Amino acid sequence: MEMDSIQIRFAVSLVTSFLIAARAFKRKSVDLSGVLTGIPVMVIHMLAGYRFAALLLVFFFTASKLTRVGEERKRNIDAEFKEGGQRNWVQVLANSAIASILAIIFAAINGGQDMCLDTKRSSLTTGLVGGIIGHYACCNGDTWSSELGMLSNSQPRLITTFKTVRKGTNGGVTIDGLLAAAAAGCVIGLAFVLVGLLTTECAGDVAWRQFLIIPIASAAGFCGSMMDSLLGATLQFSGYCTLRKKVVGKQGPTVIKISGMNILDNNGVNAVSVLSTTLVTSITCLYVF
Repeated sequence: MEMDSIQIRFAVSLVTSFLIAARAFKRKSVDLSGVLTGIPVMVIHMLAGYRFAALLLVFFFTASKLTRVGEERKRNIDAEFKEGGQRNWVQVLANSAIASILAIIFAAINGGQDMCLDTKRSSLTTGLVGGIIGHYACCNGDTWSSELGMLSNSQPRLITTFKTVRKGTNGGVTIDGLLAAAAAGCVIGLAFVLVGLLTTECAGDVAWRQFLIIPIASAAGFCGSMMDSLLGATLQFSGYCTLRKKVVGKQGPTVIKISGMNILDNNGVNAVSVLSTTLVTSITCLYVF
C-alpha cells in the first residue's frame, strides 16, 4: 500500500475512533480507561483492513445495544450491573487484544493490503484472517448469549450437570441464549463477507467461497459460548448472597456456593474461550479455504 494511502487511512481511522469513543463514553458504554484503550485498538484494526474494523464495530455496537435491552430486569439479577455496560480497559482488551495482535501481524505481512481467505495464495494470511473472525464470533456470541439469555423466560441449566440454577450463574445456559450465540456469530460472518465484497478483490471462484465463513462464524459463536459456559461452571466461582439476594462471583460469609472454583474471573474466562475459539477457527479456515 502506498504511503499516501496509509496516511489517509490512519487519519480516517483516528477521526472515526474519536467520534465513536466520544459517543460511547457519553452513552456510558465505556468508561474513560475504555476510551483510551479502544481508540488505538480501532486504529490498528482499520489500518490492517476495513473488514477487520467492521468486525470490531459490529461487535461493539451490537453488544452495547443488547446491554441496554431489559436493563431494569438485569439490574435485579446481575450483581455487577452497570448502566450502559461501562466497559473498562481490561474488558476492552479481553475482547480485542488477541484480534489486535493478529491484525498487526497481518498488516506487517501484507502492508495493509486486504486479502481473501485463500490458502493457495497464502496459508498464513488465511489463518490470521480466520482467527480474527473466530475471535469476534466468540466475543459476540458470548455477549449475545449472556445479555439475551438473562432475559429468557426459561430457567438456565448448569452446563456441567443440567440442573436448573439461578439466573446470573456462571455456566448457566438456556436454549434462547445458545441460539443467540449462533446468530451473533452469523452476524460477524455476514459482516465480513458483505464488507469484503466492497473492499477486497478476489477471483470469481474464491469470492464465492468466502460465503462459507458465515456458517463457520455461526459455529464459532455457538462453540465459543459453550466453551465460556463450561469454563464458567468449573473454574469461576458462583454463589448466592443471602443478603443481596443475587448471584455473586466472590466468596463471603453470607454467600452460599452454587458452582465453580475460584480460579478465573469473568475476564479470564473470556480470554481463554476467545483464544481457544480463535485457534480452532483459524485451523478450520486452513482446511476449508
